Amino acid sequence: MRTSRSRERRAPEARDGTHAASPGRAPEVLVLLCSVAAALTAVAQPVVLGRTLDLMLRDGADDAGRWLALSAGLLLGELLLDSLTALFTGGCNAAWTASVRSRALTGLLGAVPDRVRPFPPGDVGTRLTLNAADAGGAPAARAALAASLVTPLGALVALAFVDVWVAACVCAGLPALALVLRAFARDTGASVAAYQRTQARIASGLLEALEGTATIGAAGTGDRERARVLAPLAELAAQGRDMWALHGRALGRSGVLVPLLILVATGVGGLRLASGELSVGELLAAGRYAQLTAGVGGAASLLGAIVRGREARKRTLELERLPALSQGTDHLPPDGTGELELRGVRVVRDGREVLRADHVRVPGGSTVAVVGRSGAGKSVLAAVAGRLIDPDEGLVLLDGVRLDRLTREALRTEVAFAFERPALGEGTVAEAVASGARRASPEEVRRAARAAGADGFVRRLPDGYDTPLPGAPLSGGEHQRLGLARAFAQAGRLLVMDDATSSLDTATEHEVNLALRRSVRPGTRLVIAHRPSVAARADLVLWLEEGSVRAVGTHHDLWRTEEYRAVFGAAGSGAAAVPVGSARRPGPEPASQPGAKPGSKPGSELASEPTAESASESASESAFDPAPEPEEARP
Repeated sequence: MRTSRSRERRAPEARDGTHAASPGRAPEVLVLLCSVAAALTAVAQPVVLGRTLDLMLRDGADDAGRWLALSAGLLLGELLLDSLTALFTGGCNAAWTASVRSRALTGLLGAVPDRVRPFPPGDVGTRLTLNAADAGGAPAARAALAASLVTPLGALVALAFVDVWVAACVCAGLPALALVLRAFARDTGASVAAYQRTQARIASGLLEALEGTATIGAAGTGDRERARVLAPLAELAAQGRDMWALHGRALGRSGVLVPLLILVATGVGGLRLASGELSVGELLAAGRYAQLTAGVGGAASLLGAIVRGREARKRTLELERLPALSQGTDHLPPDGTGELELRGVRVVRDGREVLRADHVRVPGGSTVAVVGRSGAGKSVLAAVAGRLIDPDEGLVLLDGVRLDRLTREALRTEVAFAFERPALGEGTVAEAVASGARRASPEEVRRAARAAGADGFVRRLPDGYDTPLPGAPLSGGEHQRLGLARAFAQAGRLLVMDDATSSLDTATEHEVNLALRRSVRPGTRLVIAHRPSVAARADLVLWLEEGSVRAVGTHHDLWRTEEYRAVFGAAGSGAAAVPVGSARRPGPEPASQPGAKPGSKPGSELASEPTAESASESASESAFDPAPEPEEARP
């Protein structure tokens, strides 16, 4: 049965459940109104100025005073309206850019993690910065373009009232200008899209190089990396030249047509003046109106901004519309112990099955180590178990309730994650540990930090728990311990630890594991394990091999299988050597796992030499275990 519940988001929502802010149409309408008013003022000026000139030539300056004042008022009004248009345009661009970025970021953060991976960080950064700015400028550009069409149309109507023959001459050249603009809009779209994609490629390569500066410096491959990052630069330059060439051709063609139209209109107007059909003022107005009508060619710049904004909006919409997990309406039973069950779970990526788990039951309150070689599907299992992703087939249940039917609050309050590289934000240390589905109290924060082995170094920070994270000198292990502390503070019925102790030394890791049993809220723990000591301290081990569950059992029992020992690089020529700490601990019995392969035959020989890792772990165990291991667990 299909259980994928990912859907395409129609209206992105912020993490607090509210819709991402949208400025609406008000800023765009303000730009449009001011632009149209300025355009109408510009259209009115020639006729008023022409009338003023006729009165001054005919009756003298005294009778023309009123019209001269009106002409001056129109000029000042146009200047004021142009200033207001610029002000409102800036506000509109800022509001829409912020909205586009907010929506795209909301879609990105709320998306199914697997659907985000095809977008490199540099590409995402380009979409959220350059592309969002271009997209945010499109509404104001649309309003300005609409207003820019008012001027030539109004001027053409006014010109027809002044002299119909001059208006006819101007109309004859307008189709040619329209064709120029149409060709510009058509050709610019593809060029702009290619340019934006190349920008994203350069940004992605640069970010990769910045993240690997230490490796690049150590390997001495700086020149090669610089060449790799800048390789698309030649392509970007060619695309930029194409864009400018298109723009230049449009302006050049309109630059030829516009003076030609004005020249023809002026010539016809001069003939009409000579025949007595036009006055001097009317000729002045006709020439100005012809210039304003032919000014439709100046719309090329606005049209280019709209095309750039449209292509940029397509790129931000890809982030905004990333599929997100739907949420149900059910709640968990109040007396549940955190029993996790996977029924017929199947996850497919690019046509390949990366996980298959059927009839796997994790008893409530137990600690289960998930082991397997690289690529065996451990992280996929962790993501499915905590519903970061939905399986393509099958069901995942927590205390008998399907995860895909839980409300978001119920899911994230009772299911917590700890990762190898936690994202802690930019607040204080205390805020980073306390943040989550529920707000941890200061005492809970400190208790969680002690359990994660972080309280000591946090107290040594300049302001202790109130130290801002950007200014805190943290090592990789300390950063990871703060992530563990946050997970411990948020721990509910199920805690999933996906490689969350990889940066810790063996002794610290052992302390964390002890605290996990004693100091953290009781519940089920699913731990991705790479060390045999971690698997040994778990109640059960879930062994993955090539995406399938090969066996479920205790580390002590599985260690007798040579293939299992090989997962930890401890395979020997004979049979199993059980490492220190691998004795079976009390805990719930596992459910049977169909298809599990039996271990090697009993009575086979022990490995003759322990590995360096097992020796180190033995020292750690003896230093921190409260009681010696049973005799049967010792090699």
